[in-house]
Amino acid sequence: MLSRVAESLYWMSRYIERAEDITRILTVNFHALLDTRLEDLERGWQPLIEITGDEALFSQHYRQHNAQTVSEFLLWHPANPNAVVACIQRARENARSVREQISSEMWEHLNRLYFLIRGVNRQSVLRGPHEFFSQVRDGSQAFQGVTDATMTHGEAYEFIQLGKFLERAEKTCRILDVKYATLNALREGAPEASLQLVAMLKSCSAFEAFRKQAAFHLQAGPVAEYLLLSRNFPRAVLFCLKRCQRAVAAISEENGRQANPATVSQRALGRICSELEYLDIQEVLDERMHPFLSRLLRQINLAGDDITRDYFNAQVILPSPRRQQAQQQQ
Repeated sequence: MLSRVAESLYWMSRYIERAEDITRILTVNFHALLDTRLEDLERGWQPLIEITGDEALFSQHYRQHNAQTVSEFLLWHPANPNAVVACIQRARENARSVREQISSEMWEHLNRLYFLIRGVNRQSVLRGPHEFFSQVRDGSQAFQGVTDATMTHGEAYEFIQLGKFLERAEKTCRILDVKYATLNALREGAPEASLQLVAMLKSCSAFEAFRKQAAFHLQAGPVAEYLLLSRNFPRAVLFCLKRCQRAVAAISEENGRQANPATVSQRALGRICSELEYLDIQEVLDERMHPFLSRLLRQINLAGDDITRDYFNAQVILPSPRRQQAQQQQ
């Protein structure tokens, strides 16, 4: 597979996942702040910008954190490269460039989602955003389901999975970092702490799955352990990174690297997974959580850089001076 094609599939998947994650976080925050006091509203919206890592860019265009400014910035502000509209547009552009690699059903679903976000009445969305959020979420999940059902599960499919699960791992890590910091400042057992735990789980679509685990209680330790270390929940950090590891192994096998499968990206992902598999959650709770998650996020981003270097850098191999001289003599 051409490096350009693989990179387009990878980023198409990452952008779609990113758009869904942002709309889910917005939805959860809207519901969580319904009963919040007016003086706490700005404090309730600021963490959403922190989750995306765009605090400096936001401060260049807005002075206050409220429902309108944060929603505009995260949904369609032209200066925000991580806005939902920008993500869907870039996903469609990447898909358009590799039409021969994806199924017609995938293209139809992504095209439908693109025209939905392009033609939406933005003022109506700001007045009542929940239907729009549901449409983006459903469109993203439908695209992922159609991908599983209509695409050959070969090399191209694995690049799509690699992008999706790496983006999920990063976003779950960011959500846990920001939400846990807020939670850590509250008294354990307080009503506000329970609301924050529920919001943290719902931001990762994990609330129902977590509650179905009979042995788990709605406390900071078990929630953090579930979002970090679950092997069965598809948005837990360990689950996502193990799936990335499997995708990279499958891609290397497709490229005939069975004799030496340990690429740089495989080693990077393997180190992170090994650390998480043997992690005792009690060692990183309370004030130790932020340093741990900051380091984990850096490792995930570095693994993404390794994937880029392994598969996406199209390097031109120049002829040797001896060969050039021989060609000139001929």
